Amino acid sequence: MTDLSYLSNLSYETLKAFEGRAAATSGAGKDPVNEPMIRHWCEAMGDTNPLYAGADPIAPPTMLQAWTMGGLSGHQGRSAAYDELFALLDGAGYTSVVATDCEQEYQRALRPGDEITFDAVIESVSERKTTKLGTGHFVTTRMDVRAGGEPAGTHRFRILKYAPAQRRRTKGERPRPVINRDNAGFWEGVARHQLLIQRCGGCRALRFPWLPGCNACGSLVWDTVEASGEGTVYSYVVMHHPPFPAFDPPYAVGLIDLAEGVRMVSNVVGVPSDKVRIGQPVRLAFQRVDAELELPVFRAVEGMPGGGV
Repeated sequence: MTDLSYLSNLSYETLKAFEGRAAATSGAGKDPVNEPMIRHWCEAMGDTNPLYAGADPIAPPTMLQAWTMGGLSGHQGRSAAYDELFALLDGAGYTSVVATDCEQEYQRALRPGDEITFDAVIESVSERKTTKLGTGHFVTTRMDVRAGGEPAGTHRFRILKYAPAQRRRTKGERPRPVINRDNAGFWEGVARHQLLIQRCGGCRALRFPWLPGCNACGSLVWDTVEASGEGTVYSYVVMHHPPFPAFDPPYAVGLIDLAEGVRMVSNVVGVPSDKVRIGQPVRLAFQRVDAELELPVFRAVEGMPGGGV
């Protein structure tokens, strides 16, 4: 049993009373919809859809939230009710926060020059839930986004405000990967010593990491191909700090160019970290780090320039 005695007695009725209250009113995007942000987004996401470029581009629908974000200077116009709710949760011991999911609905395409305004409401606060992360409450806010005063879309954002589970981690235990319905098949492949890459059922493009839909054509249909395991180091960093019991620095983390044409991040092993080089040939291996966890890594190929010895 998890000991929850350190949490204060905050009633669910107190939290539920915040449902329907404004989280933000008369918010305005810091910038109008613009082509540079669209271009940067598409480059970061690898999205080459021609609708997002050219003489009369539209913004990718999934950028909906981007036009409302506060940036480094922070959000403006959050309501007193929103701040009060989170102060209550913090005071009750639910001091950690993690984003869990978002849902978006699109009502019209956004084009460069559109001025964005929005309102947000605290849509729901859950009863106390216990998760692997800890015990807390899910808080969902709904943002109604307008362009030029016309409805453009709805963005629901759900977070978990929680008290971290008081779990004693075994000394040297590695953090566990987050496995969900979108990437479970990848980890099932790892358990069989297979590195699986998604293949779009529409345009046949390969993609990694795993996504629910194709970023080239938008198709939701896909299957998988097994990677050969051959690759080269495209880029890398050597980690020295911060120290963490589950890791033994220095160690190399590489961006690996797989032979199939996609890239993935993993450890480079088989050579000292200061001997890892860009262009170094590597080969897939599976490294067991404890009784429950096995991870794909890439071992420098022996006898090749820059490889292991």
